[in-house]
Amino acid sequence: MVSSATTTARDYAAMGDAQLVACVRAGEREAFRQITQRCNQRLFRVVRGVIRDEAEAEDVVQEAYLHAYQKIGSFRGEASLATWLTRIALNEAYGRLRRKRETVEIEVMETVMDAGKVVPFPGTESTGEDPFRMAETAQLRRWLEGAIDALPEGFRLVYLLRDVEGCSVEETATALELREETVKTRLHRARKQLRAVLEDKVSGARGGVFEFMGARCARVTAAVMARIEAMPGD
Repeated sequence: MVSSATTTARDYAAMGDAQLVACVRAGEREAFRQITQRCNQRLFRVVRGVIRDEAEAEDVVQEAYLHAYQKIGSFRGEASLATWLTRIALNEAYGRLRRKRETVEIEVMETVMDAGKVVPFPGTESTGEDPFRMAETAQLRRWLEGAIDALPEGFRLVYLLRDVEGCSVEETATALELREETVKTRLHRARKQLRAVLEDKVSGARGGVFEFMGARCARVTAAVMARIEAMPGD
């Protein structure tokens, strides 16, 4: 086992997925911190696409990471680490919904928000840009987030992985357990529905939707690592 004194956070940042997984298997828990920092954004976006509640989505992401840490030995590298984690996060999210349905009316669970409703998401940090331009971009992003929320779930997840996260057709199909042709069809229909709502406004806001960076990313990573540290020694 490599001691934490000889392996720094910077070393982990330079490692590939396979190296990080090997380090975690060897008992180097700090390597898992780097994994969470790399994958937080994607997992939050995908889980948020299922749960549609920010606070609960954060909780689901944490639980998914803990499950992943506990069964890191089952990772075989047949898909990317991010894809493997996405599957675990989706399973956790759907499991959460199934448990909810035991106590919540199905009508409430299946309600789709009105297309015109604005969902409050975190704003971007100041970058010195023109404040009017920044306000306009933030408004467009909120419109896009609301429109994405209003998509059917199957379209919503494909859109988030393909157009927001930039995943390939193959990776998206693997993560969602779909045929590649199904991914292509759903993405086409999702884009068509979004264009009908937003027209030319979509392209200017796409990159920043469901942001999960900075303090929020650090908070989830810190919470996951604290729970891992509380586990029995390896």
